[in-house]
Amino acid sequence: MEFLKKLAVCLICLVTIATVICINLRAEEVVTNAKGAILYEPSRGRVLYSKNMDARLQMASTTKIMTAILTIESGGLDEPFTVDSDAIRVEGSSMSLLDGDTVTKRTLCYGMLLPSGNDAANASAVAVAGSVDAFVGLMNKKAEELGLRSTHFVTPSGLDDNTDMHYSTAYDMARLAAYALKNSVFREICSTKTVTLDLGGRSITLWNTNKLLDSCEGVYGVKTGFTDKAGRCLISACERGGVDLICVTLGDSTDWIDHQSLYDRGFSMIEAVMLDSESYRVPAVGSDCGTVVIKSSPIELTVEKGDIGKIEKKVLLPQFIYAPAEAGEAVGQIIYYLDGGVLAVAELRVCEPLSATN
Repeated sequence: MEFLKKLAVCLICLVTIATVICINLRAEEVVTNAKGAILYEPSRGRVLYSKNMDARLQMASTTKIMTAILTIESGGLDEPFTVDSDAIRVEGSSMSLLDGDTVTKRTLCYGMLLPSGNDAANASAVAVAGSVDAFVGLMNKKAEELGLRSTHFVTPSGLDDNTDMHYSTAYDMARLAAYALKNSVFREICSTKTVTLDLGGRSITLWNTNKLLDSCEGVYGVKTGFTDKAGRCLISACERGGVDLICVTLGDSTDWIDHQSLYDRGFSMIEAVMLDSESYRVPAVGSDCGTVVIKSSPIELTVEKGDIGKIEKKVLLPQFIYAPAEAGEAVGQIIYYLDGGVLAVAELRVCEPLSATN
């Protein structure tokens, strides 16, 4: 980092201020019928609970999370086009597309994320990549880019009756959902309970299959799924008290109940805390100003409730700030530690421009 080149002498302050530990819900505290499950905190990539989270399993229509995010990222969401007639001829759940319907990519994302339309998924695949096979290639490429090492796609819809090569894990699907939810369009669509869409001459009303949107406090997504081979699959996201969690269950006959139980238990143990902004005044060299103020931004973390007094921080300050320096230039760091590992890093930045002496 650039500021290290200017670092002459570091003042290291070690202060004990708060703590967070890795939380593991004990197996006896949570009962789930899932073949694979995870309760995941996306802000820190922390696993709060798991059951066979690395087992390769079929994930049914939760596949459409990948299909939808690739469709959204392809752009041109509101450009109308006529739906591909061959693409919409697919079995299973449907948004009821007909030959000649005029759609947009945004329309199709509603169709695949709310009623889990296989026709919408295939139509999106053709619209984005030119063919279903080409789109599947994009799905697997994206999985590789995201580091989903135990995931492989064969269809955009999640239909898996004729293959054993369409699979993922609870862990990989949690990470995929976390990535997709960073996109505001995806988050808005998957949290929609009902919508009426214009298909160019006719309109349809769609309802979300995710019952947790109405029955579980704080849930805002993400996707349901079912095939005979995969069983019931569910990926949901929930926010309470400034903390976001993602729950995944694959092959779970009691998924609605299990997600609520996992959220209730998980949120009872953690809370959001703010590490306040800090500022320091450092001598300036080569400027008419005697000193310059550097400041960090506040950082929000999730911690175990009632666990205060164990986070450690090291403040790394340069002995001098050399002019010229731009406002916002990083010149130091506050490093927060937990049990010897780095918990978070806050950059210390110059608050105002520092001009050199003429």
